[in-house]
Amino acid sequence: MSFVDQLNDYNWDDVRLSIYSKTERDVQRALTKSRLTLEDFKALISPVAEKYIEPLAQKARYLTRQRFGNTVSMYIPLYLSNLCSNDCTYCGFSMSNRIKRKILSEEEIMTEIAAIKKMNFDSLLLVTGEHQAKGGMDYFRAIVPMIKEHFHYLAMEVQPLSQEDYVELRALGIDAVMVYQETYNRVTYAKHHLRGHKMDFEYRLLTPDRLGNAGIDKIGIGALIGLDDWRTDCFFTAAHLNYLEKRYWQSRYSISFPRLRPCAGSIEPKSIMTDAQLLQLICAYRLFDPEVELSLSTRESPIFRDNVVPIAITSLSAASKTQPGGYANNTPELEQFAVSDNRSAPEVIASMKGKGLETVWKDWESVYSG
Repeated sequence: MSFVDQLNDYNWDDVRLSIYSKTERDVQRALTKSRLTLEDFKALISPVAEKYIEPLAQKARYLTRQRFGNTVSMYIPLYLSNLCSNDCTYCGFSMSNRIKRKILSEEEIMTEIAAIKKMNFDSLLLVTGEHQAKGGMDYFRAIVPMIKEHFHYLAMEVQPLSQEDYVELRALGIDAVMVYQETYNRVTYAKHHLRGHKMDFEYRLLTPDRLGNAGIDKIGIGALIGLDDWRTDCFFTAAHLNYLEKRYWQSRYSISFPRLRPCAGSIEPKSIMTDAQLLQLICAYRLFDPEVELSLSTRESPIFRDNVVPIAITSLSAASKTQPGGYANNTPELEQFAVSDNRSAPEVIASMKGKGLETVWKDWESVYSG
């Protein structure tokens, strides 16, 4: 039974109603349990749980420190291309947006790498727009081995690929793949994906299965917070995580929390999430799954990141540029979205140190997995 089958067994409106009808007793019961069910997770992300932020945060901090110690892993994204053959209403790279398009050459990539290595990063996330012809496997075959020579851990966030492609990318040096469903609501998904391969809801939904079968070390999932009711979408993210961990237990998992940010041609969020609600969600994921890695990007403000990271976050980006070539030559007109935390890497590290956290530059290597 695939996750598509499991998703089809749910009714979006019924799930939403179930979340919003949770009581204080449901929340209190979930807070006392050592192993949570999906019903418990619903309680922790429900509106009534907002008044329990303090005990949520205390338990999340305890579980995070118990599992991950006083550390936070550092990574940085490298945007290789803003070419895209999809038309998505919320993305700055959407093909309908009239922006300058660029794909980095091998020489330009090496220039970017030189700038990034000066900041000491050893974990890199490769990001592209979704363009099979110019930014597909032929491009990845050429540049991934070259980039891997300079970084111990290499992740990517690109268009969904076949299982065979992921097997090949793993051999070329890719350790992790992030693929976000954006929304688990089929109707909302169709509304926001107007042209291109990304219109195929089920092919995207089954991408983590292909990653698991390909033996990828880490699989990242998540919903774009704001496209639909955030509580319901994040419940389905938890259900997806639960399914994946049971079926592909050899892989590690990561969850990200992208809130809609200003960009070219952007839309107004359907569902607004406050900072307090994002903290509530992060803590709920930690209580639901003490092992999962939780990542927070520079979409969020410095003050929010400084205060939330010590509670439950295990992976943090810094000094990010969201446009191709941005580290060597800052060109904001090419960016995918505007970042909120513009601090340098040393400034972020100093802040983490002030919170009692040691920054770790090197992720787990596959050689240690036996």
